[in-house]
Amino acid sequence: MEKQNREGAFPRNMEEKKGRVVVLGAAESGAGAAVLAKKEGFDVFVSDMGLIKDKYKRLLDEHGVEWEEGHHTEDKILSADEVVKSPGIPDEAPMVQKIIAKGIHVISEIEFAGRYTHSKMICITGSNGKTTTTSLIYHIFKEAGYDVGLAGNIGRSLALQVAEEPHEYYVIELSSFQLDNMYDFRANVAVLLNITPDHLDRYQNNMQNYVDAKMRIIRNQTAEDAFIYWNEDPVIKKELDKYDIKAVRLPFSALKERGSIGYIEEGRYKIERPTPFNMEQEELSLTGRHNIYNSLAAGIASGVAGIRKEIIRKSLSDFPGVEHRLEKVTTVGGVQYVNDSKATNVDACWYALESMKTPTILIVGGKDKGNDYEPIKELVKEKCAGLVYLGADNAKLHENFDGLGIPVRDTHSMKECVEACCEMAEPGMTVLLSPCCASFDLFKNMEDRGDQFKALVRNL
Repeated sequence: MEKQNREGAFPRNMEEKKGRVVVLGAAESGAGAAVLAKKEGFDVFVSDMGLIKDKYKRLLDEHGVEWEEGHHTEDKILSADEVVKSPGIPDEAPMVQKIIAKGIHVISEIEFAGRYTHSKMICITGSNGKTTTTSLIYHIFKEAGYDVGLAGNIGRSLALQVAEEPHEYYVIELSSFQLDNMYDFRANVAVLLNITPDHLDRYQNNMQNYVDAKMRIIRNQTAEDAFIYWNEDPVIKKELDKYDIKAVRLPFSALKERGSIGYIEEGRYKIERPTPFNMEQEELSLTGRHNIYNSLAAGIASGVAGIRKEIIRKSLSDFPGVEHRLEKVTTVGGVQYVNDSKATNVDACWYALESMKTPTILIVGGKDKGNDYEPIKELVKEKCAGLVYLGADNAKLHENFDGLGIPVRDTHSMKECVEACCEMAEPGMTVLLSPCCASFDLFKNMEDRGDQFKALVRNL
């Protein structure tokens, strides 16, 4: 991968006059973008409708950045030449609508950071598996001794790293929300794991809008770049014909398919290009069908970066996994408890259930994002000995699952939920928290949901 040239990516008039940048949202990405903007000589203002965490207040204060919390001062925001918007803020938010109406350009922190670095970007997206794959690629790069930063949805702000701790490589997990506001950014290696329905509430309940956002990961790629994708995904297959893809295509699949350069064959993990490589599938530290895809994508991306196959093999074997993703918590009374709180959509829950080897008590529920539960119903009937609903409003869950003839319990707090699971589960069973839904109805975030589950289970 050759160094990329982003000169001229910043709007020419702003590059010349160093105008005013307003940052909406002052969490990890927003605070980082503000620090970078200040370092680059811009007039910077940060506004957050919520309360800003103390660590971000200190960071902004240390760099002399003006900020406000709990409200938006309209005239200060609408005087911006450009707005860096937190990915968590929807376009429908009233202030964002006013910004758009005034014709002010809105970008993401990743887009902004990309203007000030020539580092190599390894970018990962997908509806499921992106955190695991991003973490695995980062693990391999670190084991290889590469100067690498972890950024995006996990790790530290890319903008803050570019400003204060630059690296030669960045491994970046990208959500559809981040991709929405990226225009000139270029991924040297783009990894697209899969596209299944998710976040449709943010995309006018239109699947194509969500698909279009995911496909933005290949935007601006050149013939010097690599595009790694799942060859069996029906949505990706359909979309590929719509794009003039200049990057080198490196598809993978569970089994050897026509055109796939990474696959499993006769119990062996195989990659044909850019460097031929293989190992026993049993040696992979990550188990389950979905993790085959994640491991193939990570192995190919690492090969593109020139990492030796001995390092890739060792790293694929000793990767410890990701918190809140099929995380084995403990066994109590012969019942295994598994935390899969990151399963915030139906497809992620399907993969989790598919990997279960014992009768399962499934915990499902939360803030519904327009979910269609039909794809998991057969698997629920096959794998589940009981269902525990966990949400502020479980009506849709009752409507979809009560008719399956499986015992169900209705709960509205994690304490109630774990108590119900303990009563329902018998020795030899597994209790699986794989909720299909976002966490914001009862919890701060999916980490809080998983942490509460683990704490209560360990106290049983």
